Amino acid sequence: MLPMPALCWLCRLPLRVAAHGLCSVCLRTLPPLPVLCPRCGLPASSSRVVCGRCLRSPPPWQALVCVSGYQPPLRHWVRQLKFYRITALRVMLARLLLLSWLEAHRTRGLRRPDLLLCVPLHKMRACRRGYNQAALLAQPLARWLGCAFQDGVRRRRRGALQHRLSASQRRRNVRGAFQLEIAVRGRHIALIDDVVTTGNTVGEISRILLAQGAASVQIWCLCRTL
Repeated sequence: MLPMPALCWLCRLPLRVAAHGLCSVCLRTLPPLPVLCPRCGLPASSSRVVCGRCLRSPPPWQALVCVSGYQPPLRHWVRQLKFYRITALRVMLARLLLLSWLEAHRTRGLRRPDLLLCVPLHKMRACRRGYNQAALLAQPLARWLGCAFQDGVRRRRRGALQHRLSASQRRRNVRGAFQLEIAVRGRHIALIDDVVTTGNTVGEISRILLAQGAASVQIWCLCRTL
């Protein structure tokens, strides 16, 4: 019996390389990003020089890479992966994140990390969902980049869902919520998340990593709320 061909997630036509998930035509038609600040990842006048916001109050991480704003089709795919258990999306989404990082590596000179970490879920939420979507992205990325992936950050308390809170509530919600369980001194780290909105969650973890001696922290996400 002949196997069924893999289909593009957008146009549903057969793919030559099944693992890619998107055909080359659909890949080129994904919504382009505006010019973003290389550090905070928000709209700016230059993609090479940090914006005025970062000059006044820089985020704790050194660089941010994203695939898209929080808009279709990425928003739809993130929700399917996160809430509807369509984990078959993981390789395609990880590849989009890899392509975005490779472009930033080429144009901005971003250093290749030697360790990938993911934003953790509380154990009760992870148990109910059955997986951490950020870890599903980090695993193939680590394999493709030839670097380590460790589940080295633990969420100490559950807290409310970030997307339901205001900006000030988000800051309070993540304060003291994470614990580092591995040694990171001297290591260049990429922290993986699906969506970065205010940056409070990845910012809190970045502060912990740098306080424990990490050499640098990059934030990699599928969507950045712009």
